[in-house]
Amino acid sequence: MGGGTRLENANPLIFQRSGERQLTTEEEDEEFADPIDDREIFDLIRTINDPEHPLSLEELNVVEQVRVRVSDDDSTVSVEFTPTIPHCSMATLIGLSIKVKLLRSLPERFKIDVHITPGAHASEQAVNKQLGDKERVAAALENSHLLEVVNQCLSGRS
Repeated sequence: MGGGTRLENANPLIFQRSGERQLTTEEEDEEFADPIDDREIFDLIRTINDPEHPLSLEELNVVEQVRVRVSDDDSTVSVEFTPTIPHCSMATLIGLSIKVKLLRSLPERFKIDVHITPGAHASEQAVNKQLGDKERVAAALENSHLLEVVNQCLSGRS
């Protein structure tokens, strides 16, 4: 965010981060094929940086494990996210960051659906339409400036 830019949500509520997931012996064993589950997907997306604040999506309660659904057998992942305010102009960027993180992290067999929690955003249908359109997502990622912003959201904090 550049200097002098006004924040849409200058004082967001900050939530406690969930603890690190304890891996089982089977999950640590590379020979054992364990299915991908909701917590594994949540762990991938919870540390994504918010584009406006020096906080993670988990800390802002934008993503929650209860809003992640996975079917390893059907190769589907569905993530609902909740912007911090109903008119958040960053909603599409947040959704795109979640989608890119999952596209980069999961096997190609997975169909990934990222959408806004119903009733949580004024432009919910428009944002969901953009995030659900493969051509629009691909075109967005061809924009070098937008890709740089997404990569900043995906990079770890210092």
